[in-house]
Amino acid sequence: MSSKHGGRGGGGASKGKKPAKAGAAEEKREDALQAVILADSFQDRFRPFTLETPRCLLPLANTPIIEYTLEYLASAGVQEVFIYCGAHSEKIETYIHDSARWNPSSILCPFTSLEFIRVSDANSIGDFLRDLDKRGLIGGDFLLVHGDLVANIPLDDALARHRARREANRDACMTMILRSAGVEEHRAKRARGITPTFVIDPTSGRCLQYEEVHPLQSDHYLELDPAILKMPEFEIRSDLVDCGIDICTPDVLALWSESFDYELPRKNFLHGVLKDWELNGKLIHTEIIEDRCYAARASNLQMYDCLSQDILGGWTFPYVPGNNFLHGQTYKRVKDGARSGSCFEEGVLVAKKSKVSKSVLGRGTEVGSGTVVSKSIIGRNCRIGKNVRIENSYIWDDVTIEDGSSVIRSILASGAVIGKDCQIPPGSLISYGVQLGEGTQLPAKPIPVISLLTHDGEPAKTDVSLVGEKGQGAFYEEAVDEDDEDADETDPSVLQKSLLYSLDGLNLSSSSISTLASHDSMDSDDIDSQITSLQGAGDVTPVRSRLSSFASDDGAAAAIKSDAFHGDAVHGLLDALRADDNGDFDSAKLEFMGLRLANNASDSSMRRAIAVAFARRAAELLTPEHGGLEPTKAAEQAFSSKKGAVKFIKEVGVGAEKADNQAEFALALQKALLGVKSLENARAGALLAAMLQKLYSLDVLEEDGIIAWWEDKRASGSDSMDKIKEKCRVLVEWLENADEEDSEEESEEDDE
Repeated sequence: MSSKHGGRGGGGASKGKKPAKAGAAEEKREDALQAVILADSFQDRFRPFTLETPRCLLPLANTPIIEYTLEYLASAGVQEVFIYCGAHSEKIETYIHDSARWNPSSILCPFTSLEFIRVSDANSIGDFLRDLDKRGLIGGDFLLVHGDLVANIPLDDALARHRARREANRDACMTMILRSAGVEEHRAKRARGITPTFVIDPTSGRCLQYEEVHPLQSDHYLELDPAILKMPEFEIRSDLVDCGIDICTPDVLALWSESFDYELPRKNFLHGVLKDWELNGKLIHTEIIEDRCYAARASNLQMYDCLSQDILGGWTFPYVPGNNFLHGQTYKRVKDGARSGSCFEEGVLVAKKSKVSKSVLGRGTEVGSGTVVSKSIIGRNCRIGKNVRIENSYIWDDVTIEDGSSVIRSILASGAVIGKDCQIPPGSLISYGVQLGEGTQLPAKPIPVISLLTHDGEPAKTDVSLVGEKGQGAFYEEAVDEDDEDADETDPSVLQKSLLYSLDGLNLSSSSISTLASHDSMDSDDIDSQITSLQGAGDVTPVRSRLSSFASDDGAAAAIKSDAFHGDAVHGLLDALRADDNGDFDSAKLEFMGLRLANNASDSSMRRAIAVAFARRAAELLTPEHGGLEPTKAAEQAFSSKKGAVKFIKEVGVGAEKADNQAEFALALQKALLGVKSLENARAGALLAAMLQKLYSLDVLEEDGIIAWWEDKRASGSDSMDKIKEKCRVLVEWLENADEEDSEEESEEDDE
């Protein structure tokens, strides 16, 4: 059945109009850009929260997620919106109907029409899109997005190129918006657990093949279509963020209707259409955004965490709390020292002896004396007691946390009550209305997921041993279908049902897994040799790849864990280096060492993360928006602006005072600067020379360490590495000459 709201005022779509008949699509104005929002993903990744609230209405930085999606569509010039609802459809419709901004009858609504469509027997996204094809509502190009999208990518150029391709070839039916991850620092640059892999024709942007790689697979290798190997060139990209934004023609809907087994847009539809393109004749293209724009989906709890922190960091501008883009918000950025970088709504009360940093607090929230809140988002009307510790957590509306309790990297849903002196360990999910009695210490393993409801929505029996005598709630357990003999034990969705990415307790295959390594882990020679190995025997056209490598790794779990450590560690250090306050580096060091212990990171992983963070900070200081400093000044500010940073590099980044350790750190800096796309090789080399010289003057690196790096074969070999290294020749020669002069002076002293 179809439930619809009328258009704006007397114009637009009328309420209760009949479904379009055959041929109506052709009669629609093709210049009216339409959009379809998939407001139900038919997934359980956000349970137990989505037992009561649809994902698109969950608060993200104190704003329902769908607000970001609708604002983005409005900014893209969309005129007609169709929202497909599944679970909790009444709540979504009520929310839109009560909105002063989105109700189509409101003069503030930017859309000419907004319609809700329900499909009573839908079990997948595929069912939605096949239903849309039958209705004949789509008259031309339309945007297909999910209701959990957060983006600020401009679409004008992508739409123009899509239309030009469509005019040139009617078989060009879809353009996927992808974003280059590059070396950007925001956390949502790639999905956790599953690596989407695109094979692309770089000359036309056409997508040739799509695969997904994850660590639960056994004996998995990326098998390229033999036809691809005959092409003049192609790129294999695992460094792309799938924005979940597709520009489609009505032919896309027809393809869904022709294959009733398609359920998911990428794993099923995209993979299948590309695999059978010779039969269906349809072409799918990509639009890769290289600019510093943002787009990501709150597709799982880990991405929810990433998006939240990126919003705090301003990556999603203009959709940030300080801009109050949601009607009724009154956030203002705090500029005083102890609370610098935070956003408070009107009516927030924070005790003088408390500390709130890089956080968002909603209207009516109170924070008691001695409480420390950092990198967290707290909703409206929350009561935070005295001496409470809240770090990297998301506290929704009307939550109470009493004196002496701590909440670390967790989500507390609306109405939760945490008693005095309770401990909430990392990864915890505390659902609506849960209460923890005084002194409750939740276990670290298994990660606590506590709810008042069971998986089927029935009231759960309170577990007093878990939540305390005066508590309410129990461990939430997913339903297990013992009769399902076809259940896939290697379903990667298990990797995305937790706030913390972890492979603990999973039965990983001991056979080798073909993984796509991160761009920092291999040299360009390794890339060439690995990609060449794909070609096999025979005369095959050379392949060009944007990947770092295909690497066979028996320790796949360790590699994934290392990647998780690297990303979080680099982001944490960068946040500390960018902070406007004059605080020391101790808190960043503590957070870094905590990540190291949690991920069992090696010394080399720590060294690489530290080098990447300081190299990126120095590189961005060269840019006009960050001051446009010269390399020498950029190096000095990167290392010396924070008290304790130099000591941290010396003790943790370099470690023992050995030439080998120092050479390894210098090599890590060189590779990190090589990965900064905005730096040409000569500029990167000049910055490297300045950084090495500064570290030498600070007694972090010595002559022997820098010369050992210079003589290391790994510092050379590729054209780019050689160009960067060459800029350091003057420094090395000066050090060698200084060393010789010191030796001569010592010899003369001995003679005397």
